[in-house]
Amino acid sequence: MLGKSLFLAYLIFMVALGIEPYSRDVWLAENLPMWLIVAGIVWARSYHAFSPLSYAAMAVLIVLHTIGGHFTFERVPFGMVSDAFGFERNHYDRIAHFSVGFYAYPIMEFLLARRLIVDRVVLSMFGVFSIVTVAGLYEVVEWLYAVSADPEAGIAVLGSQGDIWDAQKDIMADTLGALVAVGVFLSRHTLPPSSSSHY
Repeated sequence: MLGKSLFLAYLIFMVALGIEPYSRDVWLAENLPMWLIVAGIVWARSYHAFSPLSYAAMAVLIVLHTIGGHFTFERVPFGMVSDAFGFERNHYDRIAHFSVGFYAYPIMEFLLARRLIVDRVVLSMFGVFSIVTVAGLYEVVEWLYAVSADPEAGIAVLGSQGDIWDAQKDIMADTLGALVAVGVFLSRHTLPPSSSSHY
């Protein structure tokens, strides 16, 4: 029931922010990955009933990314936070990247529920490594789009804002988010230590 309610809420939210975005090309490029993620969640629901915390973890990125698609990440109204911390750059995209890591939680939940991985260390590593892998691939996709699309839209999607280490910092943010998610998961689930785990 919760999954259906969130899906309906997402559709309304996505359509509302699809009205007169800053750039239609950027809106499409930023929302396409979210459509794929939402479709993946709907597919996964047929195999696993996600917990409310998993749904919440997955929803954060979708909401933040949909907002970023409307304004472009560089132009999301984030001045209050930037001013409070003295940032010269809009770090809204870093917050969104950090939330990518939250997907480690539902990934671990799915694997444990299906008994695909029950070892504490392996499950934790898989949660982190899966996020790091996706983060790296996404940076490659962003780069390919930036060099092949309209220059202005490409720069907006890339979102580097002049930072030559933007891709590396984005991956670091993804990884930190995953470590937080793994910590939360382990605090809520009792798993046997590696030495006594059986597959």
